[in-house]
Amino acid sequence: MWFKNLHLYRLPRNWAADAEQLAAQLGKLTLQGCHATDPRSIGWVAPRDGGALVHSVNQQWLLTLGVEEKLLPASIVKRFASDKAKEIEEAEGRRIGRREMREIQQEMTLELLPRAFIRNRSTSGWIDPINGWLVIDSASPAKAEEFLEHLHKSLDALPVKVLKVTQSPSAAMTGWVADGEAPVGFTLDQDLELRSTDKASVRYVNHTLEGEEIRQHIATGKIVTRLAMTWNDRISFVLNDQLQIKRLAFLDILKEQAESQGENADERFDIDFTLMTGEVARLLDDLVTALGGEVAA
Repeated sequence: MWFKNLHLYRLPRNWAADAEQLAAQLGKLTLQGCHATDPRSIGWVAPRDGGALVHSVNQQWLLTLGVEEKLLPASIVKRFASDKAKEIEEAEGRRIGRREMREIQQEMTLELLPRAFIRNRSTSGWIDPINGWLVIDSASPAKAEEFLEHLHKSLDALPVKVLKVTQSPSAAMTGWVADGEAPVGFTLDQDLELRSTDKASVRYVNHTLEGEEIRQHIATGKIVTRLAMTWNDRISFVLNDQLQIKRLAFLDILKEQAESQGENADERFDIDFTLMTGEVARLLDDLVTALGGEVAA
């Protein structure tokens, strides 16, 4: 259980410190699976097979939102609808209008849905009720929003807010690269993206950030929108201008520590989750500090 992409939200500290009560509320909107004519179904699933809807370890909670989607390409619907329209035209000797064609496509969609393949996907979120974090593991902002929206629907109250910091990530990253100096506890790595006001962008991959060329880009007004960094030689990641953490990678020392413990899959899962949440919580504290601190609500 190692998260890879982090969308960061704030909850009040010591919020709803009862995992069983939270699980009971999530239980009202569990994944039911797609019925014959349903194109999609969404709901909470247990993070571990046979487990609770809220997987709790050391007062850290893991939630998983499951989604089932029918795979029915529009091109297939269009082809079947076209064949049906031709049959009607030949049988009745008339042309099919646009409105009727849309109705035929809707009929074909309902007819084909029971035969469509089903794709399953899931999005996980971690709640730290003590320190007030909600962290959603998703590379897609839309899927993170989907998770958050379903959580709002499931809970009686969810006082969640997007994390806001004093200094914008772009301004901070631009300053770090221009000065060639990372904040305390961090190092600058070799992936970088800069963007100008007219949206023109320059990207460097596996490229030293110490050259005059990069500083020249900054001098002409480009700002840093993505920057690869490493925290305390333990976690590498890419920070972007939306304060999202991408490509989170836990370095070998952490995974070796996890692999050396636990006698079975369940124990190893809990150890991984404990190590991940502990390390990421410290990373987030240091990152917020590097960005000037959190904006008071």
